[in-house]
Amino acid sequence: MAGILADRAIRALWDEGRLTSEKPLDHDQIQPASLDLRLGAKAFRVRASFLPGPNKRVADKLSRLSLHVVDLTEGAVLETGCVYIVPLLETIDLPQHLSASTNPKSSTGRLDIFTRVITDYAQEFDQIATGYSGPLYLEISPKTFPIIVRRGSRLSQIRFREGQSLLREDEMLSLHLAETLVAAESPIISGSSIALSIDLQGSGPDGLVGYRGKRHSAVIDVDVKAAHDIYDFWEPIYSRGRNELILDPDEFYILVSREAVHVPPLYAAEMVPFDPLVGEFRVHYAGFFDPGFGHVEAGGAGARAVLEVRSHDVPFILDHGQIIGRLVYEHMREKPEALYGTGLGSNYQAQGLKLSKHFKAQA
Repeated sequence: MAGILADRAIRALWDEGRLTSEKPLDHDQIQPASLDLRLGAKAFRVRASFLPGPNKRVADKLSRLSLHVVDLTEGAVLETGCVYIVPLLETIDLPQHLSASTNPKSSTGRLDIFTRVITDYAQEFDQIATGYSGPLYLEISPKTFPIIVRRGSRLSQIRFREGQSLLREDEMLSLHLAETLVAAESPIISGSSIALSIDLQGSGPDGLVGYRGKRHSAVIDVDVKAAHDIYDFWEPIYSRGRNELILDPDEFYILVSREAVHVPPLYAAEMVPFDPLVGEFRVHYAGFFDPGFGHVEAGGAGARAVLEVRSHDVPFILDHGQIIGRLVYEHMREKPEALYGTGLGSNYQAQGLKLSKHFKAQA
């Protein structure tokens, strides 16, 4: 049966030796439709991002491009503007009927940490072909804030899929009519995707619409929750009745969708990172939405999509209600044992505009 593998099947990959690691899996590492990937003990500072190509291993390129090695055993700072390659603890041996793809975790994207998984002989980032057997590497490039990471830190996640799992356009329409995937009055469905628009009216009496990252900040420890003051790292943005926002090039914004999002239990979704048809900006990090996100039974009624946005080379004006991204939906191969939500301690269920888990809640 085609579809995304659920938690039970991911656990079976581990039990069968298709998925191995230098250390046992963490108790919460397997998510409803994905597996968190963990950093190994070394980070290689490299001159530039790269792909190994069809005839080379990542290690072959590292031997030529590495500038120095950073020991992550006790934790280390990764600086902004630098590119690092980290061997991951997990190794995979995919059977011929399974492929995989990877994405930054939600918290990674909200910290403006650019990550991509690389495999040996790869010609694409974040895509793992059927039958691949070998190590996994993570490219890391902090963009706004310097970060502290260590062996075992989890910045990326992997999904396994069998066959063609994308919904057809007619299936998308039927599912939306039955389940309300995006709470829009006139949903725009195209192919396997449904559009999201931006909320620039804001919430609360002050009309908060988002945050812009501050540069030259202190470091953020990616493994510590609720440790940092928001205003040391972020500049709040208010609507002031204008309902528009000018994106400045090279600045990083946290914004939120106008619509609530729903991912029913037998489906998984993913944000498309860049659509040139809707403007000269990028919803900076594609993201996985697990089964149960926004689902009433999982405590997620009214969950909106938080968007990490960066303009391209020119300033760009966003207006309230403007399309800013698309969600692609896929079939699950089976219903997960645990849905995304409060039962798993998921950080972003029932969210509105929300920064990453690393920041203290506002009074």
